[in-house]
Amino acid sequence: MLNIQVLVDNPRSWIIPYAKSLVDQLCNFGHNAILINDSKQVVEGDILCLLACERIFKGLHLNKHNLVVHESDLPSGKGWSPVSWQVLEGKNRIPVTLIEAHDRVDSGHIYSQREILLRGDELCPEIKYHQGKQTIALIMDFVNKYPEVEGKPQSGEESYYPKRTAESSELDVSNSIESQFNLLRICDNDRYPAFFVKDGIKYILKIQKDE
Repeated sequence: MLNIQVLVDNPRSWIIPYAKSLVDQLCNFGHNAILINDSKQVVEGDILCLLACERIFKGLHLNKHNLVVHESDLPSGKGWSPVSWQVLEGKNRIPVTLIEAHDRVDSGHIYSQREILLRGDELCPEIKYHQGKQTIALIMDFVNKYPEVEGKPQSGEESYYPKRTAESSELDVSNSIESQFNLLRICDNDRYPAFFVKDGIKYILKIQKDE
C-alpha cells in the first residue's frame, strides 16, 4: 500500500472531477489516497501528484516522488497552457508527459508519455476530457509499476509557452470565424469565454455543439 496525495491547488479547477476519479481508482487498488486543495496540507508520504497546480510547490522533500503531468514533448513546450497553445498551432496530436517535479519548473526526469489524439472539431470540454483521462492513465501506470520505475533526463531544445489570461480569448472582428476557430475551441464558456469588442462595447460569445 502506498500513501498518495493528489494536490489541486485551485478548488475550481477543471481537473477536479478527474482528480477525484484518480483518487477513487487508487483507493480501489488498495492504496491510501487523498485529494487536497491546499499545499499546506501536504504531509510526508510516498507519492504526491501535482495536478493543474497554479502555484509553485516548495515541499518536494516531503514525498519520495512528486509527479507532474505536462502536455508537451518536453523540453519543448514548457510553461503555461500547453494544450491550448498547441491547439492554436493547429496540432491534433498532443504529447502528455509524466515527469518528476523539479525546482526548475517542467525540468524533471521523464517517466512516460501518452498522446491526446484530436479530430479538430473538439471544443474545450471535450479537449479537457481527453487531457484528464490521459492524466489518470499515466499516474495509474506509474503506481502499478512502482517501485520498478525509472526516469530519464530531458534532452533537446527547450521552448516555453507564456501564460494565457481571460484577455487571450478576444476575437478579432476583422477576421473570419474560420481563421479563429481554434481559438473558439479552447475558450471556456464559464471561466474565460470568447469575446469581441465593437464600438467600445464588449460582447461575450459562448460556443457549444448542436447535439
